[in-house]
Amino acid sequence: MSPNCCSLTQSLRGLLVLFCILSHIVTSQLVINVKNDGGDLVQESINADVKRDVIYLQFQKLDGTLVKMVIDFKSEVRIFKTIVLGEEERLESQYHIMCFVTKFSKAEFISSDAMSKLRQKNPGTIRNPEEDKGRESMTFDMSINLERSARISPHIYNTCIEAKERVYTRTADIKAWSKGSNLTYTALMNAVQALPVSSNEKQCGGVPEVQLPCSCQLEVCIGWYPCGLKYCRGRDSAGNVVSYRCGIKTCKRCHSFNYHVDQKLHCLWDDTWKSSLPGADVD
Repeated sequence: MSPNCCSLTQSLRGLLVLFCILSHIVTSQLVINVKNDGGDLVQESINADVKRDVIYLQFQKLDGTLVKMVIDFKSEVRIFKTIVLGEEERLESQYHIMCFVTKFSKAEFISSDAMSKLRQKNPGTIRNPEEDKGRESMTFDMSINLERSARISPHIYNTCIEAKERVYTRTADIKAWSKGSNLTYTALMNAVQALPVSSNEKQCGGVPEVQLPCSCQLEVCIGWYPCGLKYCRGRDSAGNVVSYRCGIKTCKRCHSFNYHVDQKLHCLWDDTWKSSLPGADVD
């Protein structure tokens, strides 16, 4: 065989390996059909990247709003990216992009490895969560400098680059990530800037002029996600009692994000963003 043929064969093998890898990534995705609070159907997609120890969950609301959640297990960071479409008749820009970055507890979601092993028998089934965890209200008092965001998580920059200066976090999260280390706390504080938060600041819905600053509220509901593993008890071949993994527990949770905007123009949606979102269970 000529050198050129050998080179071509090696290239084809490389492409085949790449194709197999990409095929695995695609087939590992879960597509979840769930109903929002209004009874409308919403479709979530959930992906796991075991190598990076990251999970991606995304969906589009009926009003066109795009929501993406990134869970970085290594950094214990959760990123919510929202793209809210503007309304031309209200003089809004084409869309508003924001990111909300919070501390994440590994107990809130199954691991990326466990997630990657889930398979669907009936992808068209409409799912319902087993537990509704209610609504979590969070007030964001810090903005993150994207150029220094890797100190918090390496995934913030690429996820939130379009949001520019509208990437938010909380002082409480900075302290939690620091884990009692003053050096870590100082390094993380150098990656953020305080927002002009005031307890007397009016909600944007109560502010008459679009040029005035106000407190914006945005609600995001994750209507279905695997929040834990189920274990059953049985006996091994020797008759000993053993426990084994026998399924997943599914949950729903809503998040209310409150944050400062320099103009009401950047928050023309309702004060309480009535989210439509999912519910379900993988067979």
